[in-house]
Amino acid sequence: MLLFALGFLLVILQPSTGQFPRVCANVQSLLSKECCPPWDGDGSPCGELSSRGSCQNILLSQAPLGPQFPFSGVDDREDWPSVFYNRTCRCEGNFMGFNCGECKFGFSGPNCTERQVKTRRNIFQLTASEKNKFLAYLNLAKSIPSQDYVIATGTYAQMNNGSNPMFRDINVYDLFVWMHYYASRDTLLGGSNVWRDIDFAHEAPGFLPWHRVFLLMWERQIQRITGDENFTIPYWDWRDAEDCEVCNDEYMGGRHPTNPNLLSPASIFSSWQVICTRSEEYNSQQALCSATSEGPIRRNPGNNDKSRTPRLPSSADVEFCLSLTQYESGPMDKMANYSFRNTLEGFADPQTAISNPAQSGLHNALHIYMNGSMSQVQGSANDPIFVLHHAFVDSIFERWLRRHRPMLEVYPAANAPIGHNRENYMVPFIPLYRNGEFFKPSRELGYDYEYLQEPALQSFQDFLTPYLQQARQIWAWLVGAAAFGGIVTAVLTGLIRACRKKKGGTSSEIQPLLIESEDYNNISYQSNF
Repeated sequence: MLLFALGFLLVILQPSTGQFPRVCANVQSLLSKECCPPWDGDGSPCGELSSRGSCQNILLSQAPLGPQFPFSGVDDREDWPSVFYNRTCRCEGNFMGFNCGECKFGFSGPNCTERQVKTRRNIFQLTASEKNKFLAYLNLAKSIPSQDYVIATGTYAQMNNGSNPMFRDINVYDLFVWMHYYASRDTLLGGSNVWRDIDFAHEAPGFLPWHRVFLLMWERQIQRITGDENFTIPYWDWRDAEDCEVCNDEYMGGRHPTNPNLLSPASIFSSWQVICTRSEEYNSQQALCSATSEGPIRRNPGNNDKSRTPRLPSSADVEFCLSLTQYESGPMDKMANYSFRNTLEGFADPQTAISNPAQSGLHNALHIYMNGSMSQVQGSANDPIFVLHHAFVDSIFERWLRRHRPMLEVYPAANAPIGHNRENYMVPFIPLYRNGEFFKPSRELGYDYEYLQEPALQSFQDFLTPYLQQARQIWAWLVGAAAFGGIVTAVLTGLIRACRKKKGGTSSEIQPLLIESEDYNNISYQSNF
């Protein structure tokens, strides 16, 4: 019934964030390479008449890239999004969106001037009604077509350089599955050739900022389609878990009674169909995932390769990872040592921070442990556990940011793998976001985590209260000490004055030297700490 109740909210959909804006997926926009749609509020491109933004040339980073991708001009994602568009809306102030019709993350109100911070909560701390609402929202997103975005079903070359657009509709949930696929897919080199050592969302510095944006966009999209502006993604704290605690029919789906690789028929997710899971098939056909259904979600938690992932991550693993002071190091890919990013992503040992791609730790360990749809990178977002998992990974990233307080310059400006430099735009997002823009505390982006919140003092009086209470307890002692000190001071003063009168006639010749003259100039008043 909840799904039917939410259905009517489709009519209030507003522009959102995603991949190719529907209004720009046409011959005119592709041939002109311009995506500057009008804002409904005033009808002008990018809301220029209302000073929201203007149509501008895209400024691409010229910083050198790492050696991992030895090609140029063979992949539509290079210098994103310039293959498709070289002019887009550049929004002013707190405005955002492909037509500057939205507010930046962390702002709201008609003029985007109201700051807001929402709280992501542990899924096990939700009430039954909150948890059921979350599950219903997921199911709703799987059934509602995206109003603002479409996906590409062919490369730019297959589109005859824009004269033959190849796009199709997609539901809201699968839009994000497709974006995750598109960012991590192999490069198609023609014939049967592909280049696998490329990923715009993983195995490099952008891994954490990219998924941070991904979750913020996903969160906002759910808020849009449901009308629930207070919705936030819950997280699953998997530290020290002995098994998949969310893998039951009350939460994300239990195990099928006769086929351990499938979900229980009692779960709403058992009827979901996955997309973008057949990478070898796409590669052999030199084609993109077209988002056609490819079967049910597969999951068999715990029956994974124990030699690669012997257990779920522990609290000690997380704490060691947080102690690492370098965000990135060395080649800035999955071979990086002593890198916080690489250790959290799971390519480095969570006890030594030494790269070991043969093992899967922390983030990667969860994916491998699920032993199904979530274990294959390109299609991993098909399993709704994905968002719970990545919300918690993002919270660990947030803990590191708060503990080490890095400057923006800590994020690599150059020589990272393709797409991962600080000023590179993230693939495949339109509107455009740079990696470095999300290397900042979450509260600046409008959200926090329940378990990271510190008890806030209600007022300055709350701050002073404990000190005032201590002062009351020792007040009598302080008064007594002050009186006694006054008496002692008076007695000593009298004695000193009497002594001075008796010694008043003593010549300077018989006064002892307090310091030798030759040592006087060597005195230092510097403190040594």
